[in-house]
Amino acid sequence: MRIQVHRTGGFAGIERYAEVDTSERPDAAHWEALATRALAPHREDEPSAVVPDGFSYEITVDGRSVSCRDPHLTHEQRELIRMVLKEGA
Repeated sequence: MRIQVHRTGGFAGIERYAEVDTSERPDAAHWEALATRALAPHREDEPSAVVPDGFSYEITVDGRSVSCRDPHLTHEQRELIRMVLKEGA
């Protein structure tokens, strides 16, 4: 499974991109389960207002994408973003 994260926004406006290929990883099952949950539709109680200098993300897993932004990330999205940006750097 190929997991990609593209981050834009923030105070300085510096974009970041990273990707992880889970096919050779011993912990691939964990990554893949987390990625599946991160792409799952979720309900928000209030509309996602744009936060000044907040980050926006595009998470792509094997060609399927979801867009999300701080502070309206699910726990799974936040964790997957952290892991990919750390490991794929």
